[in-house]
Amino acid sequence: MQKNQTENIVCFGEVLWDMLLSGAKPGGAPMNVAIHLKKQGQNPAIISKTGDDEEGKALIRFLEKSGLNSNYIAIDKELPTSKVLVHLDENKNATYEICKPVAWDNINSNVETEKLVSNAEIVIFGSLASRTEVTKNTLIQLLKNSDAKRLFDVNLRPPFDDREIVETFLKLSDFVKLNDEELVKIASWHNKSGKLTKLTQWVSEFYECPDICVTRGANGALLFINNTIFEHPGFKVTAADTVGAGDSFLASLVANLEKNYSPEKSLEYACATGAFVASQPGAVPDYSEKDIEKLIQTTM
Repeated sequence: MQKNQTENIVCFGEVLWDMLLSGAKPGGAPMNVAIHLKKQGQNPAIISKTGDDEEGKALIRFLEKSGLNSNYIAIDKELPTSKVLVHLDENKNATYEICKPVAWDNINSNVETEKLVSNAEIVIFGSLASRTEVTKNTLIQLLKNSDAKRLFDVNLRPPFDDREIVETFLKLSDFVKLNDEELVKIASWHNKSGKLTKLTQWVSEFYECPDICVTRGANGALLFINNTIFEHPGFKVTAADTVGAGDSFLASLVANLEKNYSPEKSLEYACATGAFVASQPGAVPDYSEKDIEKLIQTTM
C-alpha cells in the first residue's frame, strides 16, 4: 500500500449519534474509522448522509473539528439524522438498537463522490449501511467503477445481518475485517466449524478474498495476509466501554500497513490502539502515538 497526500482512503456508510447513558456521542463505524485514520496520519474522506436537523448539523461540526472534509456528507430533506441506543453489559461490551429509516439509508452517488472513489486507493465499508437497496446499490456501483482496494468491515447487527448482503460484499472484497463471533456465524452458513485459524483460511479461499483480519476482543487478533497467519494476544486494560474499539483497531491496522510496517508490527499497534480506546469513554477519545507506544512498552 502506498500513501499520498490526497484523500486516498474513502470510508462509506453510516454517521450517527450513539445514545449512551453518559450522553450522546458521535459515532458510526465509517466515521469512527475515518477519524482514527486522521489521528494516525492519513487523509481519509467519508461518504454519508445526515438529516436536515440540528443533530445533523452538530455531526457536521464535529467532523470538521476532527479535521475531516464534510463535502461528501449529503443532507436528506425528509429522513432524520440517525440515533442509536447503546446498551452496555457488565463487561462494558456494547449492543445496539438501530432505528430505521434514517438519512444514511438513502445515500446516493453524484459526480463528486464518483470521482472521489474512482481516484481512491482504498474504500472501507461495512454491512450495516447496505440494509436498504438504495444505499447498497450506490455502494456496489461506486465499487464497480473504481480500482481501489475494497476493505469490508463486517458489522452483523441483528436484525440487520442479512446473509445475502454479507456474502455479496465478501465476494467483492480484497480485505475483510470481522470479529470471532462473526467469523463463526459466517462459517456456520456453510456448515463449517473448527479453529479460528482454519476458518479464517476457509473464508479467504471460499470468498476469494486474500486478506482477512479477525478480532478476538480482549484476546487480541489474528491477521491472514500474504498467505501467512499472524497472531497477537492483545493488551489487558480496564474497559470503560468497547464502543469504537474495533474501529480504532481497523484504522490503526490500515494506517500502519500504509506506512509499510510489517504485518506483525501493524497488528501489534492495532491491538494496542483498540485496547487504549476501549479503556476510554466513547468511540473517538483523544490520544497520540505516544499513548499507544506507552501501552505497548508497559506490557512488554
